[in-house]
Amino acid sequence: MQYRRAKTPGATYFFTVVTHQRRKILCQPENVDLLREAFRYVMQKHPFKIDAIVILPEHIHCLWTLPQGDANFSTRWRLIKSWFSRQCNLQYQSHISASRQHKGEKVVWQRRFWEHQVRDNRDFVAHVEYIHYNPVHHHLVKAPKDWQYSSFDRYVQQGIYDLMWGTSEKLVFNSSIGME
Repeated sequence: MQYRRAKTPGATYFFTVVTHQRRKILCQPENVDLLREAFRYVMQKHPFKIDAIVILPEHIHCLWTLPQGDANFSTRWRLIKSWFSRQCNLQYQSHISASRQHKGEKVVWQRRFWEHQVRDNRDFVAHVEYIHYNPVHHHLVKAPKDWQYSSFDRYVQQGIYDLMWGTSEKLVFNSSIGME
């Protein structure tokens, strides 16, 4: 059975992208900078809007809205991952699986990614909240405001969130939201 991705031009998608063997490399400042550069590089040639994002030590969650008439998120992820992998000088390359090492791959990412096409505004809001609360869920911080690798601050500046959102009580999300 072959997995088939839903591809609707101009749609909004939620993604989870994970590092190879869940290695905790993404929140090293130099790697965050490289990841940002990779996104900028790809967005120049293949535009899209990042509606929300969080970078965690071993995975990324984000919401993208693609341009009208364009549903090609797979190419964008391939380019982001390969650009980052080429630029990244990782210490763990000697631990690469033999089959992938034989092919000469520089293994930084899991081969696939999880995607979900956002159905409506309610689904959009639920995924934005999931993204911004994720560092708290993983016990990295006590409040979303304390995680620096997130679009949470942008949402606060735009008046969408109060700075203390997600601080006073534990948020629980429907099991259909997110994929880790």
